[in-house]
Amino acid sequence: MEPLPDVTDPRVIDGRKIAQSIEANVKNEVGRFTEKHGTKPALATILVGEHPPSKLYVKLKHWACKRVGIVSEDHKLPQEAKQEEIIELIETLNRRPEIHGILVQLPLPKHIDEREVMMQIAPEKDVDGFNPLNMGKMLIGREGFVPCTPKGIVRALEEFNINPQGMEVVVVGHSNVVGKPAAIMLLNRNATVKVCHVYTKDLKSHTKEADILIVATGVRGLIKGDMVKEGATVFDVGITWFDEKVYGDVDFDDVLPKVKLISPVPGGVGPMTIAILMEHTLMAARLQIGD
Repeated sequence: MEPLPDVTDPRVIDGRKIAQSIEANVKNEVGRFTEKHGTKPALATILVGEHPPSKLYVKLKHWACKRVGIVSEDHKLPQEAKQEEIIELIETLNRRPEIHGILVQLPLPKHIDEREVMMQIAPEKDVDGFNPLNMGKMLIGREGFVPCTPKGIVRALEEFNINPQGMEVVVVGHSNVVGKPAAIMLLNRNATVKVCHVYTKDLKSHTKEADILIVATGVRGLIKGDMVKEGATVFDVGITWFDEKVYGDVDFDDVLPKVKLISPVPGGVGPMTIAILMEHTLMAARLQIGD
């Protein structure tokens, strides 16, 4: 594991601490649920291929399940697995009443249509929030199962009593996993939101305006100190593996002196994402059992 950031600095968001608090609550609620219904919430993960970071992320999710008392099943398919095989597995899991949540670890191999796969997960078991029905609900302000990383960011803002209403929010990266849902969730909270991406001209002119800056591009060290507004809150969601170390999209040491708050990599948004997944799995079990 990577060394912890210096979380004694009040400007550094300790994502592990927030995650521990979420998990402690989930663990209590799972205990109550199990006592009441005689069954535990259960999560099934699907991993296709041998992508090392993906294998690690799935392992971390299973460890979290163990910590909070959620049953977890690990389904592994080879890199060359056909799309039909993945969909067939999802359909089997959809039909199994004892499985409450289904998570397909992204990215999938290039020959697989991710959107088509996500559409097959039953909306009530879509604990990652990628089914178009859940995405659509989020768009109209009915947030149920939403992508876990943006929800982790919102939770961190709540933790620090930051109300994004009326604030300038800039999201760098427009993926379906982080960028778009983060923008929508902040719009739902009445922020003024701007989304930048690889085709944006003069990125710095936009990022310098942000009261809250969310960066999710996978470009190591993209954001420098001179690109950040004094007193901004910065969420670094980027992950790049280099020489067996993990780096974020933000040049942490360069940006730190300017910020009000910053999430580090590692130890920032990642742990919160996994804790939210645990919360969603419990939520899915409650919905399906009628708790």
